[in-house]
Amino acid sequence: MRLRPAPHCRTTILSYSLKIHPKNHFLKLAQDPQANYLARLVFPEPTTEFFVEMDLVAEMAIFNPFDFFLEPTPRNIPLPMTNASARDFARSRNRAPEPAFEAWLSTSQETPSAQSISSPA
Repeated sequence: MRLRPAPHCRTTILSYSLKIHPKNHFLKLAQDPQANYLARLVFPEPTTEFFVEMDLVAEMAIFNPFDFFLEPTPRNIPLPMTNASARDFARSRNRAPEPAFEAWLSTSQETPSAQSISSPA
């Protein structure tokens, strides 16, 4: 179950509680690779009733999502690259498509053929 906001959300969670019925259960709390909180429940006995109560108090604050500075350099597309950035991206920018990918492209009706695809300079 994912019944709690991720820790990286902007809203501050002031309190949180989780109550589960039937009481005879095992609860394992964890986080997935994306940092979402998970609650894994195991019920050792069959049950005819399942009840989850989650209490959450969050600090609701107004924030401006556009409150950041933008340097003059990235305002134009394509982005200019420094020599260091160009070296970092050179391998992926100048790489030819893999043979398996070219084979898939040649069989696809909705995608242009592999011959019409060129690597960016």
